Formats: sequence, C-alpha cells, structure tokens
Amino acid sequence: MSPLRELAHAKINLYLHVTGRRDDGYHLLDSLAVFAGAADELRLDCGYGRGGHVRLRIEGTFAPGLLDDSADNLIVRAGALLRAHVGTDVAARLPDVEIVLGKELPVASGIGGGSADAAAALRLLLKAWDLSVDRADLMVLATRLGADVPVCLDQLPARMEGIGEELTPAPGLPPCGMMLVNCGQSVSTPQVFRTRAPGFTPRADLPARWNTLADMVRDLSAQTNDLQDAACAICPEITAVLDSLRAAPGCRLARMSGSGATCFALFDSPEAARAAEPAVRQGKWWVWAGDLYRTGMRLDARADSLSA
Repeated sequence: MSPLRELAHAKINLYLHVTGRRDDGYHLLDSLAVFAGAADELRLDCGYGRGGHVRLRIEGTFAPGLLDDSADNLIVRAGALLRAHVGTDVAARLPDVEIVLGKELPVASGIGGGSADAAAALRLLLKAWDLSVDRADLMVLATRLGADVPVCLDQLPARMEGIGEELTPAPGLPPCGMMLVNCGQSVSTPQVFRTRAPGFTPRADLPARWNTLADMVRDLSAQTNDLQDAACAICPEITAVLDSLRAAPGCRLARMSGSGATCFALFDSPEAARAAEPAVRQGKWWVWAGDLYRTGMRLDARADSLSA
C-alpha cells in the first residue's frame, strides 16, 4: 500500500472573545478560525501487523524534545480512541500503522499544531482502515482529544463557540495574505487564562461575508483577543513581535493567535506578506508568510470518508 499523506495546517484565531465560564470551569469562547498555508505533514504506512495499533515517529524542525510513541501524544491518542470506538472485534482486524510526523509548526504556540496533527491523524486512519464513522460521533471523538480538534478536521474557516466544539461557517473571506511569527517561547494556556483580566466579552456581530480586506480589517479591529494582554505580560517578547508586525510594510492588522505566543498579520496579498518578511525576521523567530489555506473540505463530503 502506498504511503498516505495529510497536511495539518496552522489554525489562526482572527479574534478570540471569552464570553463566559461553565460550572465545570471550562471557558466559553467566540472565535473566528482560519487556516494558513503553513503546515505539519503526516505520512502513514500500513502492514506490519494487526490490531489497529499506531506507532509514531517524529522528525522535522520542531521534533527535538518531542517523544516518539508517547501515549500522551494526540496522534497516538487519536488512534486509540478510534480503535475503541469501532470495538474489539473490528480493531483486531485493522492493520497496525506507523505515522511519521514532520513537525514544522512551533509547539504550544497558539496555532493549533497538536490539534491539527490529531485531526490529520483521524483523517489518515479513517482512510487507512477504511472506516465509516458517523460525523456526529467523529466530532465527539475529536472534542475528547481537545477543543480545537473539531475545527481542524475539515480545515475550513469557521466560527468556534462553546468551548470550541460548536462550529458554524465563517463569513465569506476576501483575498489576502498572512504572516505568522513565533518568538520561540511557549506560553502555558492555563497560566494565560489565570492571568487574564476578569470579565467577559460579548459575542461578535459579523456579516455574512467581507467583499474586501479593508472591510474585514475594519470589523476585526473592533474585536479583541482577550488572552493577548495576559500572554504579553507572561512573555514580553510577544509585544516585540506585535510591534515588528505592525511596522512591517503593508501590514493591515496584527494580533496574537489563540493563547500565544504566535502572532499573525494580514496583508493585501500573499506576495505582499512575503515581501514584508525580511523586515520582520530576526534572531530565532520563526516566520512564515503566504496565503490562507482555502481548500479544506467537510469530511462527510468526501467519497473516501464519512457519511453525514
């Protein structure tokens, strides 16, 4: 069987409002998520045994420090959840697989890298194991892996609410370019939530579509990332990244994504974003510039995947 391949694209939160908190302590969010061209790559080989076991090997720029085959890795956990979902009898007939993760996205950086990897693993395993799983069940499995995993399954622009698992289509997006910058420091999401200012932000009022980037920037400028100030207090270099992005030629909007530390900037085009890259790149910062990823597809619309 030829190796199967999936790209796990970076998820970017164009804004992020903390709208409330559940009784169990989980925060309620309202966020608009898009996907950048930057991605990890997962490759899968089958055929070394039976039982549906997942073996993981990690390589790439950000592989150092990550443990292959750790039971805590979201890719390994994705395989275990799928195997448990289909039951012991079916799992016994599934081929064992090895997944090679090419880790090119920064770790713990607010762009959903681990969540995107887990979602890509689910897509790969559904194909490799020729499984048909109801979409609602798959979304439950994805949510058990993490609140960002459901939106990463389809890799389509979406509005995220609840704890992240309530997804609705995003407004229509205009052409634009994007730059991502990570300062090389990770920030703890729980610490960011503990540090953020108290209170909640209302749900954003968004149009059905944006015809121009100027329209989108105008509306996004009226929103916030409620975690940005806290993350900057914990990691002051995020402020330096934001200052550098805002000063870059052609930058239309700069903001932190998720709980940090990666920040993004919007430009008129991918070419404009790439042209501005030298003005931003410095030291050990990770910098990527290019287009949004616009060709994601609902899994239940794919012939080789799920039924609705």
